[in-house]
Amino acid sequence: MKITLVGNGRMGRQIADIVNRAGEHTIHRVLDAVDIIDAPAFAGSDVIIDFTVRDAFLANYKAMIASGVPVVVGTTGWDDVMGKIRDEVAAAGTSMLYSANYSLGVNIFLRTLREASRLIAPFQQFDIALTEQHHTGKADFPSGTGLKAAQEVLSANPRKKQVVRQLEDGRKLRNDDLQVAAIRLGSVFGVHSAFIDSDADTIELTHTAKSRAGFASGAVHAGACLVAHHVLRPGFYTMDDFLNDLFAE
Repeated sequence: MKITLVGNGRMGRQIADIVNRAGEHTIHRVLDAVDIIDAPAFAGSDVIIDFTVRDAFLANYKAMIASGVPVVVGTTGWDDVMGKIRDEVAAAGTSMLYSANYSLGVNIFLRTLREASRLIAPFQQFDIALTEQHHTGKADFPSGTGLKAAQEVLSANPRKKQVVRQLEDGRKLRNDDLQVAAIRLGSVFGVHSAFIDSDADTIELTHTAKSRAGFASGAVHAGACLVAHHVLRPGFYTMDDFLNDLFAE
């Protein structure tokens, strides 16, 4: 594939490094904040990979869609307008893939968390809470992956109704609250944990990222999958869609 990167931050540079070392694909172009980003900027590309920030993505996505080139989005924090963008992708007849985290290990962790949440749902004695840790430069708080983990719990365990990020003065956690705690520390790549507790025992599920390489290689692989899907079935996809196809084979 010829890949155009939108964003030249840590993840963008990691993706470029992995692509250049593997030699299977090529970096066609790198676009950053100083570049004019319009539909012609993506000419000659097979796939676009976007790792920027919310404001940049919202400023650029219309040009990416208009180009007709499939788009892999790793930028988080735009869930509130996802339905609108999904409709725009469909209207344009193009393809977009979004994930808060492209690490295969993280997505296996999320699937495991969903199943664990379903299994404890009938048993009142089991409570569950989530934590996420990232480096001090991380912009979103909690992380997109932390909020995705919370969605998995809420979808599988009807005893949990809403996410609580912090408590107002004097308020205590209710039984139907799902606490999601965020920690910003040093240069931590990413640690996501679920704690399931009862009077008799504790179950802990944790995914620890050792480097950004897993996120970057996952995004490149996702790009290859999206290009293949785009030819047959243009549309808006998530990592769940691709994992469902994978596990169904």
